Formats: sequence, structure tokens, C-alpha cells
Amino acid sequence: MHNAFMSHDYRAGDVLLLECPFTETAVTGVTRYYVSVRCPWLEVDLQAENIRWNGQRALPTPAAREWEIFRTKPAETTLKPGDTCLVGIPATVVHVQAVHRFDPPLVTGMLPRPASYLEVLQQGETHDPSLEDQGYTIDPADGEPIRIELLFRPYAFLELGDEVADRNGRAWRFDAAWDWHPFDGEQSGTPTWPLKLLVRDGEPTPKEAEEVAQATAAGSHADELERWSGLTRARPAAHQQ
Repeated sequence: MHNAFMSHDYRAGDVLLLECPFTETAVTGVTRYYVSVRCPWLEVDLQAENIRWNGQRALPTPAAREWEIFRTKPAETTLKPGDTCLVGIPATVVHVQAVHRFDPPLVTGMLPRPASYLEVLQQGETHDPSLEDQGYTIDPADGEPIRIELLFRPYAFLELGDEVADRNGRAWRFDAAWDWHPFDGEQSGTPTWPLKLLVRDGEPTPKEAEEVAQATAAGSHADELERWSGLTRARPAAHQQ
């Protein structure tokens, strides 16, 4: 079960609460670093060429030092092959680093084939561009019954690509909450509220302009960042602050 925000509506900066009901399954293998269980939700994609998924999900033990949102009950370290356990996602707060879309849907060996991935980071983790595979990817519309709740969206009153003027008359393009591009060529600072909506797919409607004006009549960029950081316990990437 997913919330009303479909996959194409998510965007970088979103703070999400993830949960998945714990479901009974069987343990198929155990090593020092991983416990393998049968995935109770996804199906094998028999039409996938050169990819054959074995129907299992490998979950790391503490020794692997990997972050994984799916966990077992009882804990992975207590399980042995042939055991019955529960697998699911405890309530977990993440923030979206990037949204990836696939047309046609990506062939992974599993069904359903994902049309998008959310690349998310855990609480306390700041994106590091020098690291590969830092984020964890989830398909927000796949067969796993993940409940996704949008806890906070910074600059929710703006749409990607909006152009605004700030209190000082400085014009900006909004590409993400922490990714602002000023039109004066100076690569410094952040927009000073209140904001005036200049462009949204052409000239904005009076209602759209009024909504942005009202939303920024009080508060500041710093307030948006403070609320986001309080939930994520992280900082925007250095070049986006």
C-alpha cells in the first residue's frame, strides 16, 4: 500500500517514512555477513534475458556493515537455514537523494519491472559525491507492500524549474530544495524571502503567484533547511548549501 504520492511525484529533498508489514518467510542460507530469505512479495521475471533471479533476498548481518531497510524478526544473527522468520521494514525515516526513471521499465529479473527508483539516504547520512553506491534504492510502486509517507518536502510550494525573484530583486531558478541557480552569474548565497513567482511553464496564474507569495511572507530558506535537517539529521551536499 502506497500513499497518494505516486512515483513520478517524488523529488530530491523529500523526507519519507517507510514501513512494510512483517511477513512470514523461510531462511534459505546463512553466512557470517548475510542471511538469505525467500522474498514473499516479488515474482521471478521469466521473460528477462541473461538475468535469472533466485527469488531470495540477502540481508546483511552487523558484520557486513551495510545499511539495509528490510530486517528480520528474530534478528539475522539468530537465524539458521530452514528457520521460519518474519521479514519487513520497521518504521524508517529516509531522505531522497535522487529520483531515477526508466522508460521502458528496467529489467531486473524481478516482477514487476520498476519504472522508477528512489535513491534514499538514512538519517544522519549526508550525500558524498565521491562515494559510489552510497544510496539505497527502492521502487515506490513495486510488489513489496511498502507504506510511504511524505513527512516533509522543503519548498513544497514550488515546482521544479520555477523562476522566482527574491526580496532583493535577485532572480533564481529552482531545481531542488538545495539546488538554486541565480541568473546574475554569482554562485553564492540563497534566495531571501519573500519570493515572487516569475515563471512556471510560462507566465504563472494569479493563483500560483499568490500561493508562493503567501508561503514565503514569513520564514526563510534557513527555516526550511533547519526543519529538513531536524528530520534527516544530515546536511545538504556541500555544493547545495
